[in-house]
Amino acid sequence: MLLPGTGSDEVFVRAVFGGPLRALGVPLIAPPPPPAGALADGYLATLDALADEHGELLVGGISFGAHLAAEWSVRNPRRCGGLLAALPAWNGVPGPAPAAQAATLTAALVAGSGVGAALAQTSGSPDWLRAELDRAWRRHGDGLAAGLRVAAGRPSPTLAELAGLAVPAGIGTCTDDPIHPTKVASEWVGALPRAALGETTLTALGADRESLGRATVLAFLRARGKP
Repeated sequence: MLLPGTGSDEVFVRAVFGGPLRALGVPLIAPPPPPAGALADGYLATLDALADEHGELLVGGISFGAHLAAEWSVRNPRRCGGLLAALPAWNGVPGPAPAAQAATLTAALVAGSGVGAALAQTSGSPDWLRAELDRAWRRHGDGLAAGLRVAAGRPSPTLAELAGLAVPAGIGTCTDDPIHPTKVASEWVGALPRAALGETTLTALGADRESLGRATVLAFLRARGKP
């Protein structure tokens, strides 16, 4: 089961990971976002229910979705068969992490002026990203601000916690992404006992959504070969 970042949705997850997982014969489960403030707890409950039904899971996500998947894996190491974490944004408490600050500022703008005003602030972003945000943010609507606040304030697993997770883990990064620094992805790889780093760029992601999924899945396959 793979989870989207805050403000995103399962449509983007499927665009990124659908093809790479299909090539491995792995079915992709990507549920829609829970409503607003239930974003984190709702996804974690869905993971619990899915594990109760199917047993061991390959879990992962993008940005905040990667954080939640790692959080669940740390809590449930015997039910996690592997981790696909694309674009992790921080370790432990968010602090001054760029993604947390961006989410907090966007939440305030949405709450005060609406989704349209927040979208107007993305005018300097690449066309593909503006189109993705326009689709997903409008879908979240009035719940967008609450979801952004949940993500901005929630700790990810610490590096010490990741060090206790012995499953194969593929960590994906875009080396030109200042919001999800490659330094953080590298720290996750350094902490996890069986992990590898897959790299792409935002430019490549704009032309081919699956570039990030491929980088993450290929890193997972390398990690799986580690003792």
